[in-house]
Amino acid sequence: MANVNKVILIGNLTRDPQLKYLPSQTAVAEFGLAMNRKFKLASGEDREEVCFVDCSAFGRTGEVINQYCRKGKQIYIEGRLKLDQWEDKQGGGKRSRLTVVVENFQFLGGRDGAPASGGDSAPGEEDQRPPAKQPQARAPQGGKSPAPQEPPIGEEQHFGESDIPF
Repeated sequence: MANVNKVILIGNLTRDPQLKYLPSQTAVAEFGLAMNRKFKLASGEDREEVCFVDCSAFGRTGEVINQYCRKGKQIYIEGRLKLDQWEDKQGGGKRSRLTVVVENFQFLGGRDGAPASGGDSAPGEEDQRPPAKQPQARAPQGGKSPAPQEPPIGEEQHFGESDIPF
C-alpha cells in the first residue's frame, strides 16, 4: 500500500527564524507558523481559531528563509511531517512533537518592508535588515566567460532580489 506524507501550508511566521548549524555544517532554520481559520457557528456567531506549527528548513532553503523572512512575513510552504520522540529528563516520561520539514517554499505578500495583505509589518515600521549587496558584472576577457568564483570560506554571501529563483 502506498504512503503519503505531504503538508501544504500558507501562514505567517510567529517569530524570526533561528539559524543553527549541524555538526556536518548543514544549516537548519527553525521557525513557527500560524494559520487562521474563520468560521460561523450554527448560531450565526463568527469565530476564529489559530493553528500553530513548528517548522524546520535545512541547507540552502533554511539559509534563504533566515535571510529574507521575519516575524509576521507570510509564506507558502510544502513539506512533510516529522515526529520527534525523546525521554523527559525531569519526569522520565516519553515526550513527542510533530514538526513540518520544509521541502519547498514561496514568499508571499509585499517585499522590501512593504506591508502584505496578511499584516507583514506594522504601519511605519521599517525593515531593520541591511540591504543585500548587488553582484557586479565582469566583462569577459579574451572571448571567454569568467569562471564562477566562490566566496572565501567563512565569508558571508549576500544575494539580491534578482538572485532568488522564484
